[in-house]
Amino acid sequence: MRLLAIVCLLAAFPMLSSGADVAPVPRTKVVVGNDAPAFKIKDSAGKLIDLAELTAKGPVLVRLTCGCSGCDKELAYFQQIHEAYKGQGLVSLYVFKEPDAKMAKYAAEKKLDVLYAVDPKGESWGTFQTKSMPTNFLIEKGGKIVSIAAGCDPSGLLANTVSAKTGKLLGTEVVDVKSKVGGNK
Repeated sequence: MRLLAIVCLLAAFPMLSSGADVAPVPRTKVVVGNDAPAFKIKDSAGKLIDLAELTAKGPVLVRLTCGCSGCDKELAYFQQIHEAYKGQGLVSLYVFKEPDAKMAKYAAEKKLDVLYAVDPKGESWGTFQTKSMPTNFLIEKGGKIVSIAAGCDPSGLLANTVSAKTGKLLGTEVVDVKSKVGGNK
């Protein structure tokens, strides 16, 4: 009865229920089947990238990564995923945990043909609720997460799995990125 009286009082006087001491609403877990988190980041030119706007147009592959030797070796496979599926509408967004100056040179050397941003403080990892480096999120048109692949795999097997899921999502032929990159070496 006492609880009912408190609820009625809060409903009648909403200003009593607002304020800094109210706990924030917990974020939705970042897991396969849930919507991707609200995510905005500026690219190296200062242009705002809004994940919701990207996923409104088509599927997006978000890659939280760095420029370490393992991630660098793995990059060729993810660039191949981008090349293989961009014609079917896939957008790739790489977020590097590196300083701007280093990334500008790295992007030029690697001839990155994807959207990319830098996040030296690693705030993107918090938004996507991961500590793994790298972590890849395949998000379908509309914003639902269809795949999460975490960990560094310079052999290309993990990228091949992401490629298979991307091909399936797009309803197109799956590209074996491991053999494509291996054949280019």
